Amino acid sequence: MLRKIRIVLAVVFFVCITLLFLDFTGTVHAWLGWMAKVQFLPAVLALNVGVIALLVVLTLVFGRVYCSVICPLGVFQDVVSWLSGKRKGKKNRFSYSPAKHWLRYGVFGLFVVALVAGVGSFVALLAPYSAYGRMVQNLLAPLYGWGNNALAYLAERADSYAFYSTEVWMRSLPTFLIALLTFIVIVVLAWRGGRTYCNTICPVGTVLSFLARFAWFRPVIDAEKCISCKLCERRCKASCINAKEHTVDYSRCVACMDCIDNCKHGAIRYAHPSKNLTPQPPKDHPQPPKGGFQKNDKSNPTTPPQEGLGEASRLGEASSSRRGFLAGAGLALGALTVKAQEKKVDGGLAVILDKKAPQRHTPIVPPGSQGLRHMAQHCTACQLCVSVCPTGVLRPSTDLKTLMQPESSYERGYCRPECTKCSEVCPAGAILKITPADKSAIQIGHAVWIKGNCIPLTDGVECGNCARHCPTGAILMVPSDPADGLSVKIPVVNTERCIGCGACENLCPSRPFSAIYVEGHERHRVI
Repeated sequence: MLRKIRIVLAVVFFVCITLLFLDFTGTVHAWLGWMAKVQFLPAVLALNVGVIALLVVLTLVFGRVYCSVICPLGVFQDVVSWLSGKRKGKKNRFSYSPAKHWLRYGVFGLFVVALVAGVGSFVALLAPYSAYGRMVQNLLAPLYGWGNNALAYLAERADSYAFYSTEVWMRSLPTFLIALLTFIVIVVLAWRGGRTYCNTICPVGTVLSFLARFAWFRPVIDAEKCISCKLCERRCKASCINAKEHTVDYSRCVACMDCIDNCKHGAIRYAHPSKNLTPQPPKDHPQPPKGGFQKNDKSNPTTPPQEGLGEASRLGEASSSRRGFLAGAGLALGALTVKAQEKKVDGGLAVILDKKAPQRHTPIVPPGSQGLRHMAQHCTACQLCVSVCPTGVLRPSTDLKTLMQPESSYERGYCRPECTKCSEVCPAGAILKITPADKSAIQIGHAVWIKGNCIPLTDGVECGNCARHCPTGAILMVPSDPADGLSVKIPVVNTERCIGCGACENLCPSRPFSAIYVEGHERHRVI
């Protein structure tokens, strides 16, 4: 029963958190955004004391249920391990192995050093919640977007606008490759060893392992009832049950309840270790021989069935094979490498060139992030803000120091003053929540005019797109020749009024580089 409850809760969390990264409308966050904020590392970086205290108490009472219910990467590993166990003869494939303390604490030490030093790329690489978010955003979200576009196409043909199409594009090749590599590593480790990643690499798992040693409720083995069949040990995906010694390594146990559900003799219960679980058996109760049951002992009625008996009939022909799973995954990942492009033409006569990003001396980070330093110290690069950005402004950084953390670039859109979605969904406090009124007064950068690209000077025609669309009125068109009031007009930027929204850069008709672009500020200021 406990296992079924755990599975139901895990599926709910897993599906809902996955939807957070797939929902490009941002509506799901209004209902389920709290699930991202209760993740351990984002709560620590956001100094969310209430959530941290809740998770600590939860672990001290019930053990590492966070890893088996709340953490999406942990549940993902369980899914992969479950699929692997469907193979013939692989259902009871685990065995007890001692904890690799040198690896666990070594990785955790490097993680802490990187966290203190502000090396966000290394922190983001190991953070479990963020790793899962990147996999969904880079590998699954394109498939979700193409499916949505197909529904929008069909709905439009039926005179319905229940769906609308969205643009699917690769925001960052390095981040895509990292997400793909992370997916492969996690799948291989979970396929072969269950929770290997959680108990050897994951820094959150290492932190919770300290607390889980003192959990009030834990799986406890009753030696009086145990018949040494080792079924619990062979089904433990954390490899933490030593059936021979009747012990459990609680630092690695993720409270999945598989051992309790699979024990046929009720020898394992979820209780406080000091509790007297069962009464002493009567003297005439048959006891197993020392060292376990003898092989081929037909005289012993309690001899456990041989391992693997009837395995093929239980699995059935419909069971998923490893080859089929990997082939399907490879096909899906291969499809993601195809870049979806829409042919854009000017009046049907000439192809419009795509805009290229300028070489900015200072990156642009979203309003609410306060500046580059605050972003680097708090962001876990989970890509949640990237997934909800409606104008395609945010994309992962390619700089090594801030790798995978969000930056703004205006080739596909600009940061609309009325939009605050990124600040509403950030669970780690890297982008603080702001209102549209706050955003209109936050200067994240300033516009810079490039004379050699400006159409009025290169083509001798009037333009003024940048001035017309500037939401703060920071751009004024003036005659290019001060002595001739009738000369073509060029833009002049008032840097004190410019907030760096990028409307001028995005709407500039100059191709492939805009005649005006935004240079970021290291520290944001209110104007």
